[in-house]
Amino acid sequence: MMGTVIQYILYLVILVLLAIPLGAYIGKVMNGEKTILSKVFVPCENLVYKVTRIDKNEQMNWKKYTVCTLLFSAAGLVGLFLLQILQGFLPGNPQHLPGVPWDLSFNTAISFVTNTNWQAYSGESTLSYLTQSLGLTVQNFVSAATGIAVLFALIRGLIQVKKEELGSFWVDMTRVIVHILLPLNLVIAVCLVGGGVVQNLKPAETVDLLEPIAVSAKGEILENADIDLETQTVTVSGETISNAQIVTQQIVPLGPAASQIAIKQTGTNGGGYFGVNAAHPLENPNPFTNMMEMISLLLIPAALCFTFGRNIKNKKQGIAIFMAMFLCLALALSVVAVNEQLATPQLSQNGAVDTAVSQMQAGGNMEGKETRFGIATSSTWAVFTTAASNGSVNSMHDSYTPLGGMITMLLMQLGEVIFGGVGCGLYGMLAFAILTVFIAGLMVGRTPEFLGKKIEPYEMKWAVAVCLATPVAILIGSGIAAALPSVADSLNNGGAHGFSEILYAYSSAGGNNGSAFAGFNANTVFLNVSLGLVMLFARFIPIVGTMAIAGSLASKKKAATTAGTLSTTNAMFVFLLIFIVLLVGALSFFPALSLGPIAEYFSSIV
Repeated sequence: MMGTVIQYILYLVILVLLAIPLGAYIGKVMNGEKTILSKVFVPCENLVYKVTRIDKNEQMNWKKYTVCTLLFSAAGLVGLFLLQILQGFLPGNPQHLPGVPWDLSFNTAISFVTNTNWQAYSGESTLSYLTQSLGLTVQNFVSAATGIAVLFALIRGLIQVKKEELGSFWVDMTRVIVHILLPLNLVIAVCLVGGGVVQNLKPAETVDLLEPIAVSAKGEILENADIDLETQTVTVSGETISNAQIVTQQIVPLGPAASQIAIKQTGTNGGGYFGVNAAHPLENPNPFTNMMEMISLLLIPAALCFTFGRNIKNKKQGIAIFMAMFLCLALALSVVAVNEQLATPQLSQNGAVDTAVSQMQAGGNMEGKETRFGIATSSTWAVFTTAASNGSVNSMHDSYTPLGGMITMLLMQLGEVIFGGVGCGLYGMLAFAILTVFIAGLMVGRTPEFLGKKIEPYEMKWAVAVCLATPVAILIGSGIAAALPSVADSLNNGGAHGFSEILYAYSSAGGNNGSAFAGFNANTVFLNVSLGLVMLFARFIPIVGTMAIAGSLASKKKAATTAGTLSTTNAMFVFLLIFIVLLVGALSFFPALSLGPIAEYFSSIV
């Protein structure tokens, strides 16, 4: 057991040690300062400006910056939609896959443009290499860069005094992609290829199985079957099984996977190249690749906290925001780890299953988890991916214990602010920070201030919109879906767990996450369209709100710090911030969670 605890601690320590220097590097890049890679990438950056005719010195107010953000995302959405519809007529399609239906194309285009990466399809059997590379991988880069760009517009709004300039959206996008995302993901992709992740342009190959498999007429694998290849007969316990099929070959999907997997992790995208995501042996072959992919989940979101402190010239403020996120992450990881290790009463009932940890087994609830990774790595990945609004999985969350599954759901419902997506997680948490100082100001009878800027009704209205966009989208969407009889046909389970499947799906869409309770069939016209609309609402309302706040704060003067000014860098503020985040999540989602995972938990112990 101690070894398992050390494993959890090691993951967190590695994350922090890598995040601190990366945070400093990102801060220098976005300020246009010289870095150790400037000689290589500054000429590349200038070349992009020259080719695209971008004015490097342009300064935008918040309205122009917002319009550029929205138009750029809209263009990406239309382009990706058309690419999927027309992929049957385009090159880069060695499997000769047909065009994707309109509703699935609509859902997938929105999903990748909004950095959600919800997938109602299996990539290896639905999308061509061209669509995967030119469409999905490109959106993985630019959607992540969009979140970081909006964050830096907010940072400039906090440090500007009586000005309207928030930088240039096009310059910010270029710097993020050229200096940060491309070099980082090139290194990670090469390491993944070295670790055994597939990366080529070959069509899928058909290979012989080491041992034949017998499948019944219903498609079920027949365990302990005796197979006679000469007579083509299958017997189980001496009984011949009629209509059984003998499978001797397997199709192995190939393609440019590693290049997409790298950015799917670092950009908190999460869209798997293969249908079962990082549980697939060609996408995540071994503990080495698993470690790299898992740490990459939170690397940039954690680093941006330190970037924030550096760029506002108040490192204590960045550390305070980081600690609020980190403590919530550690608490969530503890709950999931304990529940998955203890398993459920049904698994250990009457000694039917041994759930104790030993040298021969991982113990606990191993259902839906890869034996090569075990409970510790699976639980850590589940918490990291739902905290980061990433959505990639190396185990099936549908098979987690009720409380373990609830925590993964709650992390998304909080508004992707426990580190969250790249950029968007931090600006979402800063909206909660503004809400916190406003409430604290009311308690002590002072005008609330954050980083020397007075927080007035205009900022509060937009901060509330940012904080409540996710709950509103999730609850309305899941409520309508739960009321429709046709949605019940998409469920893999009934009762409380079936409701959890619906709630998780809309939480994933509204939380810009993309993971799902396995077994939920979301590839229907209603679910594709409704989940797509939820993604749009939960992505762009916070962006507009954040930019409005940035513009308002930039135009204000700095207020003098006095003895009565509320400190936003001490332990009390960290506690208040965590309390407000959890309070909003608990008040918004407790009724829905009571009908799903909480009800399932109590039914399992009664």
